[in-house]
Amino acid sequence: MTSADLAVFLKSRVRTVRDWPIAGVNFRDVTTLFGDPDAFRAIVDALAAEAQRLRIARIAAVDARGFLLGGAVAYVTHTPFALVRKKGKLPYRTVATEYALEYGKATIEIHADACAPGDRVLIVDDLIATGGTLLAAAKLFRQLGGEVVGVAAVIDLPGLGGSEKLRADGLGVHTLCAFSEHE
Repeated sequence: MTSADLAVFLKSRVRTVRDWPIAGVNFRDVTTLFGDPDAFRAIVDALAAEAQRLRIARIAAVDARGFLLGGAVAYVTHTPFALVRKKGKLPYRTVATEYALEYGKATIEIHADACAPGDRVLIVDDLIATGGTLLAAAKLFRQLGGEVVGVAAVIDLPGLGGSEKLRADGLGVHTLCAFSEHE
C-alpha cells in the first residue's frame, strides 16, 4: 500500500468527535484504529518500517495511547522500549521536565536509564497537535545523551503547529495521515 493509500485508509477509519472536549474542537479518536485489526496492523507495519529505516536503537512512547503503538513497534522491530509518563507514575529514579500546556503546565518523566548515551531514539505517539509533549520528551532523552532522530505518529494536525515546532527543533517528523480543522 502506498503512503497516500494508507493515509486515505486510516482517515476513513478515524472517528471525529465534534465539540469535544470543548466547543470548537474536533477530537480525532484513534481508538477506532485500535479496534480495527487491519488498520492497527497497517499502522504498526508503517511505523516499524520507519524505525528500521532510521536504524533506531530504542523506541520511546508517550503516555498513554502512544504506549499501544510504541510497544507494538518495539516488539516487531525487536527494539528496547522506553516509557514517557506523567510525573509520579514511574517506580525508579527519573529525570523530569515541565512544559507548557494551553492552560497551565504539566510534567513528564522517564527512567534515568531509559536510554544509553548515543542511542538513536524514535518517539512514538498517536498524534501530533501542538508538539509540546513530544518536544519535552525529546529534551529528556537528549539529557541522557540519546540522539533523538525523530518522532512518529499516526495523525498530524498541522493547523496546530506542532510538526513545524518539532522540525525547528531538529527532529524528523513521520506521520501516516493529516487532518485539517475543517475535515
